[in-house]
Amino acid sequence: MILRQLDAALDALLGAEGRFLVAYEPVWAIGTGETATPADASSAQGALRGRLDQRMGAAPSTRVPILYGGSVKPDNAAELLAAPNVDGVLVGGASLDPASYSALVRAAG
Repeated sequence: MILRQLDAALDALLGAEGRFLVAYEPVWAIGTGETATPADASSAQGALRGRLDQRMGAAPSTRVPILYGGSVKPDNAAELLAAPNVDGVLVGGASLDPASYSALVRAAG
């Protein structure tokens, strides 16, 4: 499913002007407060990177950041960011509370 979604986006984006990034959040994590394990996030994002490599070529695809979103919080940000294939995080609800967001930024280093 995630590769079909990425392919649809790439069909519209490739050849267009400008840069883009990819944000991935598992469907089951949306609005649930649940977070993928770093290994699961890395696996899914590795599949996305592989598809970008296929569609764009390896060198150009490395310029496309892939972010993980899905209940990113101060207590899991560093671990998620340390996972292979995770280039950054897409912060949702934790960004609405200044103290929580500050803690998340500190945790992310």
